[in-house]
Amino acid sequence: MVQHEVRLTRTSDAVAEEQPWGRLVWMVSGALGNSDAMTVGRCHIAPGQANPRHFHPNCDEVLHVLQGTIEHSLDDELVRMGPGDTISIPTGAWHNARNVGTDEAIFVIAFSTADRQAVGE
Repeated sequence: MVQHEVRLTRTSDAVAEEQPWGRLVWMVSGALGNSDAMTVGRCHIAPGQANPRHFHPNCDEVLHVLQGTIEHSLDDELVRMGPGDTISIPTGAWHNARNVGTDEAIFVIAFSTADRQAVGE
C-alpha cells in the first residue's frame, strides 16, 4: 500500500499578492511545496475593478465564482457570472474578469500545472 503525505494548507500558510484591483491568495502550487501537478488560489476583485487581460501559455484554468458578479472575457466573448458559475479557460486564451457588482467578487482559480505562468498585455 502506498503511503501518501498529507499536504494541508491553512489560511496562515497561503501566500497573498496585493494588486491595484484586489488580491490573489495562493493555497496550492509547486512553489508552496504542496502540489506537483496543480495551482489553486482565490481571486478577490474590488467593485468596479478588473484584473489585466492575460493568458496562460502552459496550462488550462478553471474559474468558479463564490461571491459577487463578474463579466468575464474569453478571447472575444463576454459572459456574466455569479455565485456557483464555473468557466473553463483553455491554454493560450486571452481572458480577464471585471467586477460589475457592488460587493467584492471572490472566485476560486485552479490551473493544470504546479508552475502556472501568466502573460499580460
